[in-house]
Amino acid sequence: MVRTGVILLNLGGPDSLEAVRPFLFNLFSDREIIPLGPPFMQRPLAWLISTLRAPGTRKAYALIGGASPILRITTAQADALEQALKKAGDFRVYVGMRYWHPFITDAVRRAREEGARRIVGLSLYPQYSKATTGSTKERFDEAVERYGLESRFIGSWYDHPLYIDALADVVKKGLGGFRAEVLLFSAHSLPMRFVEEGDPYVREVEGTVRALLERLGEAPPHRLCYQSRSGPVRWLGPSTDEVIVELGRKGVRRVMIVPVSFVSDHIETLYEIDILYRELAEREGMELRRVEALNTHPLFIAALRDLVLRAGVTSSSPSPPS
Repeated sequence: MVRTGVILLNLGGPDSLEAVRPFLFNLFSDREIIPLGPPFMQRPLAWLISTLRAPGTRKAYALIGGASPILRITTAQADALEQALKKAGDFRVYVGMRYWHPFITDAVRRAREEGARRIVGLSLYPQYSKATTGSTKERFDEAVERYGLESRFIGSWYDHPLYIDALADVVKKGLGGFRAEVLLFSAHSLPMRFVEEGDPYVREVEGTVRALLERLGEAPPHRLCYQSRSGPVRWLGPSTDEVIVELGRKGVRRVMIVPVSFVSDHIETLYEIDILYRELAEREGMELRRVEALNTHPLFIAALRDLVLRAGVTSSSPSPPS
């Protein structure tokens, strides 16, 4: 019997080129992130937008292997975490995705079928936002309630010391032999309405950057910017591509980009940064490099282990506040 199930919660991504359009439909159907007209028009407009965007998005995925690597990498993270937890108790680690298979509900059901009575939901978004962690928590809470499971949810760990150590390690390795003039911290953008409503995401991203710079000690000058805008809404800026152009026109020639809100490689790193932004930088006469994603970095897995153990799920644990 599995005493405690741990579910790594992530966005998900299409596992084939044929899955691109239905994945986009699921994403744009989430009214909590991108409201499209009046509520009754959300799904029809999501269908239209996903249909129009699918051809271009499929081309992007074709350039990075024909599918998102996020499930493969998250599964590897789950395997590494389960191994790291072996000496701490009886844990089984699962993967649950918000917008594509395996969905969060499927992961919770599987854990329940394999004997789990207690579940730790661990969001793989380091910085909390209602648009990501909040939406994920809603699905997680619905699933654990449906199956009558005791649960904990870990939704924010932007300045966890081991996470910062892992980031510092990949940044130092990236800077080795590359005299970057600017460190460009790039986070996933957020619709401005969340920022205006007091969403903590920007504050937590800035907290990650601040903690990382403190850990690095000496470092090149830095900028913080935001990438991956989609949909007809106002987005948080400045945008990463705009900052790259600005730096190039100021005479900067070597830039190291640090994706600070991503813990694994996927289309935002492999396509948006490694292909689009690198080509943009070259046109501006710059060399742009990216630090490695954390993926299964030992210090990152150690951070996840610590987060799970600190959640303290026991048979007598009260349910946490919502």
